[in-house]
Amino acid sequence: METVVSGIRSTGNLHLGNYFGAIKNFLKMQHEYRCFFFIADYHSLTTHPHPKDLHDTVKQVLVEYLACGIDPEAATIYIQSDLPETAELYLLMNMNAYVGELERCTSFKEKIRQHSDNINAGLLTYPVLMAADILIHRANKVPVGKDQEQHLEMTRQFGNRFNRIYEVEYFPEPVAFNFGTELVKIPGLDGNGKMGKSEGEGNAVFLADTPEIIRKKVMKAVTDAGPTEPNQKKPEAVENLFTLMKVVSSPETVAFFDEQYNSMKVRYGDLKKQLAEDMVTFTTPFRERITDLSKNNDYINKVVKQGAEKAHESSRKTVKEVREIIGFKAF
Repeated sequence: METVVSGIRSTGNLHLGNYFGAIKNFLKMQHEYRCFFFIADYHSLTTHPHPKDLHDTVKQVLVEYLACGIDPEAATIYIQSDLPETAELYLLMNMNAYVGELERCTSFKEKIRQHSDNINAGLLTYPVLMAADILIHRANKVPVGKDQEQHLEMTRQFGNRFNRIYEVEYFPEPVAFNFGTELVKIPGLDGNGKMGKSEGEGNAVFLADTPEIIRKKVMKAVTDAGPTEPNQKKPEAVENLFTLMKVVSSPETVAFFDEQYNSMKVRYGDLKKQLAEDMVTFTTPFRERITDLSKNNDYINKVVKQGAEKAHESSRKTVKEVREIIGFKAF
């Protein structure tokens, strides 16, 4: 069975864009492949989070993924820092990574522009840690977005370089992977771009948002003055609202407001109210499961322990074999 590895950011709540993008793919993958989903708390250290913030956000992210349907019996979900083998492989792979290629990495250039007061070694070697996360389980497939394709290419580069240096065929070449036919791009509420926390709290509808918060966010969504002629093309901000409606509302509801728009009778206030209520209905089961799971520390601890044990089985074997290939042997 082919192995799939995917990292989960350890900061921020999940929103509708996350769910209709990566998570729905994860839910399908976990029953078809040998899946490892890890919460990347090592990666967050480049921003120096407060200890309590680090712990709380990792717990929240874990809870929300479980609430979405990730099955710890079907897939392996674990916390990155619970796997010391990842740190060791990261160190070993750093020995074969060159400063020049790391400095040319697009994400590193962006980070040093955004955070010129915190250009740390972790930012520079970020692609090596990402490679270690993937290579530790000798993954064949990695679900990645466009913004991570360069990191995946570097993972292949580091793995192939290791194979060449030590004259082995040990690490496979992981390929970018999308289990579905096409990922759904969920727009934000600000009138342009995709939904995401980095765009501002008002841009995204989070799975844990209360009905009151959802209604306030949706009613503030950007629109225009309304159509001026029948069947005219919708501007981006309005098209975004219809896109959101297509994923949370009934086809009849979408058809009704589409007809209202095309006949120049649409009232955006009514459209937003309907969209808000449909979002509340859609997110309520997630919010209730998140609340219940957050209180169940025994279950969370069981999932974390089980995930670490399952991930260790894979990672221990990889590091043991890598050490032997390099030449680390007992006397």
